[in-house]
Amino acid sequence: MMLWKPAARSAWSLPVTSGAGGALALAEPLWTGSDIAEATRGVAHGPRFVASGVSIDSRDIAPGDLFVALTGARDGHDFVPSALAKGAAGALTARPLDGSCVVVDDTFEGLKRLAEAARIRARQARRGAVTGSVGKTSVTQLVRAGLDRAGAAHGSIKSHNNHLGVPLTLARMPAGTRRAIFEIGMNHADEITPLTLMVRPHAAAITTVEAVHVENFPDGEAGVARAKAEILDGVEPGGLAILNADNRWFDFLKAEARRRGLRVRAFGKAKGSDAQLLRFAPAPGGASIEARIDDKRVEFPVRQAAAHWGPMSLCALLMMRALDVDLDTGLDALAAFEPLAGRGAERRLKTGRGEFVLVDESYNASPVSVAAALTSLGARAVRGRRIAALTDMLELGAESPARHAALAQAVEAAGIDLVFCAGPLMKSLFEALPPSRRGGYAATAEELSPLLNAAVGAADVVMIKGSHASLASLLVENLVAAAALDGEG
Repeated sequence: MMLWKPAARSAWSLPVTSGAGGALALAEPLWTGSDIAEATRGVAHGPRFVASGVSIDSRDIAPGDLFVALTGARDGHDFVPSALAKGAAGALTARPLDGSCVVVDDTFEGLKRLAEAARIRARQARRGAVTGSVGKTSVTQLVRAGLDRAGAAHGSIKSHNNHLGVPLTLARMPAGTRRAIFEIGMNHADEITPLTLMVRPHAAAITTVEAVHVENFPDGEAGVARAKAEILDGVEPGGLAILNADNRWFDFLKAEARRRGLRVRAFGKAKGSDAQLLRFAPAPGGASIEARIDDKRVEFPVRQAAAHWGPMSLCALLMMRALDVDLDTGLDALAAFEPLAGRGAERRLKTGRGEFVLVDESYNASPVSVAAALTSLGARAVRGRRIAALTDMLELGAESPARHAALAQAVEAAGIDLVFCAGPLMKSLFEALPPSRRGGYAATAEELSPLLNAAVGAADVVMIKGSHASLASLLVENLVAAAALDGEG
């Protein structure tokens, strides 16, 4: 068995830093005004300009950005003066305005044309795309970390995975990019296909298919599986599909990939997987993973303790290999990768009552991800109590109350000491728990915060999770703030 050791870092393997608007900090400009006009079929007005980034939000403008004045609930043209005042090099607009701009018939279509032009000019770039009901952002960012170590790389930032985020990410891709990774999301059918056709990935990964967004699919999880399979529509001919062998939709997705003429690589615990998980063992500061990747047996550390990081790490490694990143570089990236905010990041908070650990899983939630988070919490060695604070899981359809109540089984199996619940849906879970495990309930996260803050004591481990829109993040913010005040006192 090969035991992983950190590889020596040579100059060529140093991460490529990001510049304005997410562009790589390369010597040549990202776009000239004339390039933008040609790519978007627009007409340049005003002084010539050079853009080092692309932005659609005037609040986030960096000096040198091209500001794209999209229309929607608010007209982006109203913010062009503000963007230019903050240092934007020029704007993409639907009418001539003061300052440097490229005028097109429709700015959204112009953004998409700019994105496709970026893909076409970077012909040498190997492109990957990731979707899935759970884990797609973490896998995408982990792959990006590996690509950065291998040379000139580009990829999604944050969760830029929708009809705006994907073309924006692509439009920011420098001509010299060697490898790129894109996150593609959806909550309805027919959303992924146009995005994957824009990216044209050489490899596409589906992390897993679960009952997420099912309220938007009359046939439930089967509809979600078909929607996730849309990512395969844009894969380059003869390209690769990376699929979860442990997921119950594996055979369906494998058949969909083969129907499109794609090769398949599998990851998971299942025998025969190209990247097979043999062991996931929580350890201080993370976990140790043992796996077989093709014919090589490896053992390596990760800085995440949640069990789903076992298969997700293997998914990321297969994607890195598909984009021509060697295994040692991929393992280096895994070992160094810090958990993302809201997706398992840990903090030690000191208060007048003592120190406790906060596990921040507040970005999003589904039945499978909450159950996994509870299992991971239960597996931790603690001196105090294991406390879970949960807010509503959204978009689960008519079965939502039952799906919330069913989490009581995961709570019991994990041996969670106290559960705090917020929201009308989580009330179903709270009522399904035995009284000894009921920490507190409130209608909203804001109302629950004081109950949670007052209950946490020394040596406890507190895990907070919920759907983004149900404001689980507010529990995190308030607990951090309360700990700071208590610690000062």
